[in-house]
Amino acid sequence: MSILQIVTVPDPVLRRKAHKVTNFEKDFQIMVDNMIETMRDAPGVGLAAPQVGLSEQLIVIEYGDDDDETVPKRLFAVVNPEIIQTSETVITGLEACLSVPDLVGEVERFESVVVKGLNRYGKPVKIKAEGWLARIFQHEIDHLNGVLFTDRTDKVWQPREEDEVEAD
Repeated sequence: MSILQIVTVPDPVLRRKAHKVTNFEKDFQIMVDNMIETMRDAPGVGLAAPQVGLSEQLIVIEYGDDDDETVPKRLFAVVNPEIIQTSETVITGLEACLSVPDLVGEVERFESVVVKGLNRYGKPVKIKAEGWLARIFQHEIDHLNGVLFTDRTDKVWQPREEDEVEAD
């Protein structure tokens, strides 16, 4: 496996709508593994293929409850994901991004979402996500549509040490 280079703004791949994935062969599986390794190395909680220079609809997410370390982290690799349901409730939270270094922002996101897509082997999946996990899914799916968290807020700043936020 390899650590991939994370592209940063203003790289144009970050502003393109990513292509649907149709090939799940060996090279694709290697890419999924490389993205997971890159996300963990960064470290981040999510990574979208455009962030490593690939205009493909693939996201990886690894998230666990920091307040309860007895619950293992959950790893998701979702291909061609789309949000099919959202809560009525919207919440504001701090976000950062591996492709937008040294900035954080307050972003409104749906409190919960239902995402459908395919797993890394092309089998259908449906994921119900709430809270921080829902925020991560929305952030990563935005990347597949050429949208950055900075597009969704007017409140962006350079973080101070007391600003705790995990990068997506």
